[in-house]
Amino acid sequence: MTSKFKSRQRGITFIGLVFMAIVLASLGVLAAQVAPTVIEYYTIMQAVQKSSQGQTPPEVRDIFVKAASIDSIHSITADELEVTKVGDKVVVGFSYQREIHLVGPAFLTLKYKGHSN
Repeated sequence: MTSKFKSRQRGITFIGLVFMAIVLASLGVLAAQVAPTVIEYYTIMQAVQKSSQGQTPPEVRDIFVKAASIDSIHSITADELEVTKVGDKVVVGFSYQREIHLVGPAFLTLKYKGHSN
């Protein structure tokens, strides 16, 4: 008679708990490696916005070099900037990629691209 009144136990098993912990730890490690590249991208965007105030390509590159030395930008150099003129406005563009080693031969490739307003 008592077997009818017993409720079924519900919850996660130990194996399920270990699996979830491994997945969450892996995602945490990946996020910890990606976050600095995203922060650097926004820093590069700010430097590009500052450098677009220049009127000539050498002036734009000089402004970027100064901003890059202050903000410790190492992913892109001033020579890799694409300086164009649209109307009477200087537009500075850039693109680069970063690779993050995952395991064995596996890499995560992040491609960044942007331009000034």
